[in-house]
Amino acid sequence: MKATKDMVIADILRLGEGLGPIFMKAGLRCAGCPSAQRETLEDAGVGHGVDVDALIEEINAHLEAQGA
Repeated sequence: MKATKDMVIADILRLGEGLGPIFMKAGLRCAGCPSAQRETLEDAGVGHGVDVDALIEEINAHLEAQGA
């Protein structure tokens, strides 16, 4: 399954191993944030000034490399 920017962050983090560091590198400390249970990646990205399209590409490339 591929991640999309309209997915809730917690759902994206459950897609595969090793996604937490990708979020951290982008400046999103979502893994431990209560908002991750209800906030979409796009909402978080806008709120933190993150290029969501680039982040989605990186997340999906990571998932593809893992065979997820």
